[in-house]
Amino acid sequence: MMNVGRQVFGAAAIFLGVIGVVSGDFALVWQPVPPGLPARSVFAVATGLLLIIGGALACSRRRAALGGAILGVLYALCVVLLHVPDVFARPTSVNAYAGVAEQLSLVCGGVLVYAAYGRLEEMLRRRLIHAALIAYAVCLLMFGFVHFYYSSETAAYVPAWLPPGQLFWAYATGVGHIAAGVALILGLWTRVAMRLLVLMFVSFSVFVHLPLLLADAHSHLSWVMNAMNLCLTGAAWVVLDQTASLNPSFVSDKVARSELATR
Repeated sequence: MMNVGRQVFGAAAIFLGVIGVVSGDFALVWQPVPPGLPARSVFAVATGLLLIIGGALACSRRRAALGGAILGVLYALCVVLLHVPDVFARPTSVNAYAGVAEQLSLVCGGVLVYAAYGRLEEMLRRRLIHAALIAYAVCLLMFGFVHFYYSSETAAYVPAWLPPGQLFWAYATGVGHIAAGVALILGLWTRVAMRLLVLMFVSFSVFVHLPLLLADAHSHLSWVMNAMNLCLTGAAWVVLDQTASLNPSFVSDKVARSELATR
């Protein structure tokens, strides 16, 4: 059920892991490990190695379920141990909630890969997929809100030469995230919405992140930004692949069960 999306998701984890191993550091604000942590660089390298292993397994069809589980757990630990405490420390900060949403969307990608390839009872598999899709949709709503809340900061990343203007694209991409999230929740136009979402994430790499990396190949931030956007692209692509085989709407699923019960 998952082909290209699974492989992009796995390759992105490998990319992120290699950066961690080479730099001996975590992924900055995406992995906000306190600087005073004992043996911090050792943990950074170990995390990078686990990302590489999980990504490589996810790319392998026979071991994809294990790879998805490893990546899902790693990203979930990042949510629980790093970003949720940040929310409690800064309950009014939109950035804190955005950090949770970004990592949670990657957790959803890992869960979907595991559910698609793991040896699970069919009802459990469907429930895992439904839960992951709805959780991912909520993350998209948060992404959209961030684009509106930080519209000026978002617009600053848009190339100035791109018509009709930087602020337009800040708002347009925010609308795109929200529309994709709503489509997943309602189970309407999901394939179209997810195709456009994947295309939007790819455009972020082409127009924003890759040019920054080419301008300064020694910037750790640019490398991490490219890796994280590729991770987000992979997660979106996993969702796209999954919607080809399962309608994410809770309503349609309940209707299907009620029809079976009346037969």
